[in-house]
Amino acid sequence: MIGAHTTLAELAPLLPVKGRLLGLDLGDKTIGLALSDVERRLASPLDTIRRVKFSADAAALLTRAKEFEICALIVGLPLNMDGSQGPRVQATRAFMRNLVKLTPLPHVYWDERLSTAAVTRELIAQDASRAKRAQVVDRMAAAYILQGALDRLARLAESPPPYQPP
Repeated sequence: MIGAHTTLAELAPLLPVKGRLLGLDLGDKTIGLALSDVERRLASPLDTIRRVKFSADAAALLTRAKEFEICALIVGLPLNMDGSQGPRVQATRAFMRNLVKLTPLPHVYWDERLSTAAVTRELIAQDASRAKRAQVVDRMAAAYILQGALDRLARLAESPPPYQPP
């Protein structure tokens, strides 16, 4: 049994061979969701939950997790550019502390610095209108976060196991 919060390297060997991960971009007003394929190679934007209060937000999130048979959550951690933890990190950790009381799903924090900026730049490059960007940026940021974690999981799978002396 793994703890509610772990590292990606600790989580990797405990995941089923096939199973989806759910990426979360926790904002003040919305929660962006992204979904991996069952082989955990590709992240796709899924949905945006409009934040109301914790109980409603958690219920909506866990309904989506159950619907897609999620085996773990990848949670964007909004660190400051210098790596320090500000009020948004504290709010994210508080949300997850409360969520783990409601679900056995493990979660891993993933550094999300620049995810929204990168997604916004890409949408501007695609000439998406401001209204369209506002509509999709949260779930696309969640996909960006989740894809980073999926890429790291793939690299972990390719790494040889650590040397074990006889």
